[in-house]
Amino acid sequence: MATERVLVTGAAGRIGTMLRPRLAKPGRVLRLLDVAPLEPAGQDEEAVVASITDLSALEEACAGIDAVVHLAGRSGESTWDEISALNINGTYNVLEAARRQGVRRVVFASSNHAVGFHPRDGDEAPDYLFPAPDTYYGVSKAAGEALGALYHHRYGLDVVCLRILTCAERPTDPRALATWLSPGDAARLVEASLTAPSPGFRVAWGVSDNTRGWFSQREARALGYEPSDDAEAYAAELTAQFGEPDLALADHAFVGGPFTTSVYDADRQIADRQISEA
Repeated sequence: MATERVLVTGAAGRIGTMLRPRLAKPGRVLRLLDVAPLEPAGQDEEAVVASITDLSALEEACAGIDAVVHLAGRSGESTWDEISALNINGTYNVLEAARRQGVRRVVFASSNHAVGFHPRDGDEAPDYLFPAPDTYYGVSKAAGEALGALYHHRYGLDVVCLRILTCAERPTDPRALATWLSPGDAARLVEASLTAPSPGFRVAWGVSDNTRGWFSQREARALGYEPSDDAEAYAAELTAQFGEPDLALADHAFVGGPFTTSVYDADRQIADRQISEA
């Protein structure tokens, strides 16, 4: 059996750390790329220290690779310069390096924040919602999806964009009762995205099978995703702590939740970070 080689960018990050052991399987080598040094766990892992801002390094990292799981970038709001350099230009570099090296597929970690200003209108949030970003970060994810579409239609690259919601070990607030993506389900979704036959260009929500969820799972399931987890297992604990969710609040009224509020204005985020680092 031929060995499959998968490059994971941002492998030392929060989601990368969750996925690393869960994507390991016989016949697959994970090439782990990050600016932070990583120790390979065994013969089925390779570590690469590089930045997604370095196209030459990415092209080298993509050599011999079958698919890329692109997680790297600035997580959360920041300055336009940082967001554009890491999240937009960095995603271009990943796609261009993949194209140059003949990689067949890229799975892109997009975000609900690409469509954050879409309101909750009582219906299920459909797949392929038109971009309505709530932050510069959200803009970068919408741009990444657009780049993925270009690289599919012009160059034939399979690109699966996953609009990831609250990916965490467990839900920690009432909003997450609807938006939680468990680590296990995150791995199942990425695995489906890696193995679906000829997916073309796809956009799918990254969310578990939550009782209170209001996000379509049709496109994800069409890829072969079968979620196993439900945030409702934590509902009694969270509602006892926080009360029942107030659906009139931005946390629950918009796809982007609190990112749609003034708290996430870029200038305020930067000022708050400077204070915390002082």
